[in-house]
Amino acid sequence: MSLFLATLLSGLFLALLGGLLAWNDPRVVSSARALPRSRRGAGLFFGLGSAWFLWRLTRLGEADLIFFKTPWPVVTGFGVLAVLAFLYTPDFLAVRGLCVLTLLAAEPLLYAAYGEYQFPQRLLMVTAVYLALAGALYLGASPYRLRDFLEWLFRVPSRSRLVGAVVLAYGLATTAAAFTY
Repeated sequence: MSLFLATLLSGLFLALLGGLLAWNDPRVVSSARALPRSRRGAGLFFGLGSAWFLWRLTRLGEADLIFFKTPWPVVTGFGVLAVLAFLYTPDFLAVRGLCVLTLLAAEPLLYAAYGEYQFPQRLLMVTAVYLALAGALYLGASPYRLRDFLEWLFRVPSRSRLVGAVVLAYGLATTAAAFTY
């Protein structure tokens, strides 16, 4: 992935997220509040995260495989764990799925910016990615905190509009930075 594309996609994602928060439509608010315990969200986000992770496991090299000659025992083991997570730990699985997707999506974005020191504007994208990584690690360990944060965010309508406006502005600045490379 090129630095332009990584920055553009990150900026557009942030602008979309900020726009939804700033809009503060009742459907957006109710969907966001329902997301942490949503079965559909769990199926979508944890399913996509599991599939992406399992695909990455199939690409393991010989140096990564200590006990096995092929990656298939590892893929099978993690596949079984993903199915068992759906069956036995459905609470906040959507949050954990979002965390997995964030962790996996960060690698190509940061790899695109690696070594591009002549472009200081890349730090707009890199900063957002590192903040998302920190949030994903925190929420992966304590997924109920997203429910608490969303309750706090939407308790006062002006609060979500302000946060949305800040994220929207940051996303637009990051999108604009993509066109300066």
